[in-house]
Amino acid sequence: MTFGTMAFAGSGLDRADQVRADPDRLAALMDWRARLLKLDGLDPVITPDGTLDWGTLADAAPDTELVFLGLLNGKGCFAEVSPDLLGSVAPANPRLWAAMSSLTPDELSTYGTARSLVDWHARHRFCARCGNPTVLAKGGWQRTCTNEVCKADHFPRVDPVTIMLVEHEGRLLLGRQPRFPPRRFSTLAGFVEPGESIEEAVAREVLEEAGVAVGKVSYIGSQPWPFPSSLMIGCHAEALDDVLTIDRTELDDADWFTRAEVEAAMQGQEDGRFIAPPPQAIAHHLMKWWLAR
Repeated sequence: MTFGTMAFAGSGLDRADQVRADPDRLAALMDWRARLLKLDGLDPVITPDGTLDWGTLADAAPDTELVFLGLLNGKGCFAEVSPDLLGSVAPANPRLWAAMSSLTPDELSTYGTARSLVDWHARHRFCARCGNPTVLAKGGWQRTCTNEVCKADHFPRVDPVTIMLVEHEGRLLLGRQPRFPPRRFSTLAGFVEPGESIEEAVAREVLEEAGVAVGKVSYIGSQPWPFPSSLMIGCHAEALDDVLTIDRTELDDADWFTRAEVEAAMQGQEDGRFIAPPPQAIAHHLMKWWLAR
């Protein structure tokens, strides 16, 4: 079984890297045909038909920074970096998920790309090397320090995160984070640290959070996650034992769940032992993959 298209992946936009580095070609796209993705801060603006709302470059504020998202049907697509935008400080909220529920996978991916880029620009207006202001470059896929001595280039970051199905004798290890809705359990996850392989990050995170040592680790699939800009790396890990020592600073709870219990949660049974992650999350697809093997 394969994942198919994940939420926030599969955009129909041509990222057109060759255009980003060519100021003349980029300028030629910024005409009356160009499209501007409307955003409310970092949230999408949804039309009455339930689609992304697009305007023209005339809708952008004067002298605002514009990020080039790519080409669609030969037209340049852009997003605006509002001068008063500070960047995200929290994950997606229920109101945002409700707004996004009507979007097609293609639109959701386009919005996710725009959100990650605009958020990064809002939080990187100053050089991390010398502290001087930076300016947008290469259509928004770079920022450059304005200090003539420094001139450091900065690029949008992507943070790798491992998210893993941990299995032992036909049961799955799932955990609850404090921010989860009541009764929701999900797969364990954690950021990959400098100097770590994916396999090492999986083993470390599972041992730290649940006290379980794992052996073989296999890659399953990935998902871009624009809150603010992560790459979720889905894995399967084989636990060497089932004794739990839960780190309560990381998890409210963790436990082993049978195939029948996971299946009941994925079917949305109200009397099930737990509530599964939403379909937009890679954790949902990991559980679906596990059940279908």
